[in-house]
Amino acid sequence: MFAILIILAAMAVAYANGANANFKGVASLFGSNTTGYWTALRWAAVTTAAGCLASILLMGTMMTAFTGKGLVPDSLVGHPDFMFAVAAGAGLANLLATRLGFPVSTTHMLMGALLGAGLAADPSGVKLAALWGTFAKPLLIAPILAIMLGGILYRVLRMLRLAPDHRTRSLDALHFLSAGAVSFARGMNDTPKMAALLVGVGGLGVEVSLLLVMITITVGGLFGARRVADTLAHKITGMNPGQGFAANLATSLLTTTASFHGLPVSTTHVSVGALLGIGITTKQARWKTVIPVLMAWVITLPCSALLSALIWWLSKLWSR
Repeated sequence: MFAILIILAAMAVAYANGANANFKGVASLFGSNTTGYWTALRWAAVTTAAGCLASILLMGTMMTAFTGKGLVPDSLVGHPDFMFAVAAGAGLANLLATRLGFPVSTTHMLMGALLGAGLAADPSGVKLAALWGTFAKPLLIAPILAIMLGGILYRVLRMLRLAPDHRTRSLDALHFLSAGAVSFARGMNDTPKMAALLVGVGGLGVEVSLLLVMITITVGGLFGARRVADTLAHKITGMNPGQGFAANLATSLLTTTASFHGLPVSTTHVSVGALLGIGITTKQARWKTVIPVLMAWVITLPCSALLSALIWWLSKLWSR
């Protein structure tokens, strides 16, 4: 029975991840009027699913990190109560943010949930140094790099006449490919984090966990993405097709590099950072939306930590 609850909680994380994050790679296609919402959404679903399948090659490092190994005591790693608290806390926080239309980070949520459940279970056993090295440092550095790379890359591509203000046949092709590359990289980087919650639960192996996550991410992206899509496509910055292509290229380069090095970066932070970098360069950044989104990033970590801690305590009371 408890194994079923853990699986459902982990699938809630994956569903919320798809609803909140699938559109990030294709937001520039929609925002620049290169294509309509549903075409962009279907392209995101196909390329994200491909990235999920490819992630089996990179499962090791990130799967280990998101079981909590090295962060919490070994006695908690894989413990059913602990894994349920992490999955449920991260899932609830992510679903709430998605409902409100905030593009937030599943990586951030899981990091907060691991920390909250770990502190609730064994405050003295949580290794905060590991939290910085394994999770926090890549999460903090990635959006800063994305802002810089987005702005620089747009200037370079514009100088080379590869990022014009208007649509061309070649630009449309490059734009679609870059959007697919972002979605592929996102699926590859995010899937091991959620599969880590499932492996070993109820006898599930790596392959079955991977497929469950892939299917649930796809469903979440197809049915729950609209609010976040509008925020990313229209409320971060104004963009034309050339700017959208530059943002996608910057995002895919950073996310793919991080995936191959086993670094758990947030595609949300990277994609929003790249869009913001271009918005700052073109002086079109819409700070009335950007500032609340940045605040949501700050709030989500303690929110998921508190929820997972509460769920840990409730599960302990229930098991008595």
